[in-house]
Amino acid sequence: MSCVLIQNGRVVDPASGRDEIADLLIEDGRIANPREASREGCQVIDATDCIVSPGLIDMRVSLREPGHEEDETIATGTAAALAGGFTTIACMPDTDPPTDNRAGAEFVILQAERAGNCRVVPIGAVTKQLKGEELAEIGQLVDGGARAFSDAKTAIANSEVMRRALEYTRMVNRPIFHHPQVPELVSGGLMHEGYYSTLLGLAPMPAAAETIMIHRDLSLAEMTRGKLHLMGISTAAGVEQIRQARSRGVQVTADVTPHHL
Repeated sequence: MSCVLIQNGRVVDPASGRDEIADLLIEDGRIANPREASREGCQVIDATDCIVSPGLIDMRVSLREPGHEEDETIATGTAAALAGGFTTIACMPDTDPPTDNRAGAEFVILQAERAGNCRVVPIGAVTKQLKGEELAEIGQLVDGGARAFSDAKTAIANSEVMRRALEYTRMVNRPIFHHPQVPELVSGGLMHEGYYSTLLGLAPMPAAAETIMIHRDLSLAEMTRGKLHLMGISTAAGVEQIRQARSRGVQVTADVTPHHL
């Protein structure tokens, strides 16, 4: 029997609401009760000043395989994720070629299984070649293992394409991950428009670039009853728009990057 005893760690379990300094005993790969099980012969790990938690999930990772293996492969990317405590990652379709067909989604899953590190969940492209013009094969991508859809960092500017995408993904019970920005308003921009962008002489991006697109996306999600996840929200007004939409029953979630907090 294999036995690992993790001592004095800060045990955090969001599912149970637990957050306390405690010991954690693992027997044969399963968590056991430290009070009831024998600790003899256990490997002891001192987790003082460390956090012990269930495996973390990164909802949007840009792996570089296929197309840019000189930067990173699925094997090296998943190894890095696991070293940081992430046991599941969802990978964006912005590879070369993009994950816009069933074979592409199956390739990602196969390479991750071969690597044997963390679990990889492919996010399929909303549109072919991420061009925002023609919908990808949504049904085929689902069959290939896609759990969500996105055009990664590229905003889907065509409202009719976005509407159809929300309708199709609703039928297969999958969310769309969208980066809400009006392309024309953020083109060439480097930072938030305001006093400091003027002081530094850097090309600005107005907050309206985000709030205008959020308004459109929420309206379409409400109309189609599709599932929408808005990525990288950076404005207080955007947060309020999402809060109000959720109060109306719109199926929308959102995330924020650490440097926007």
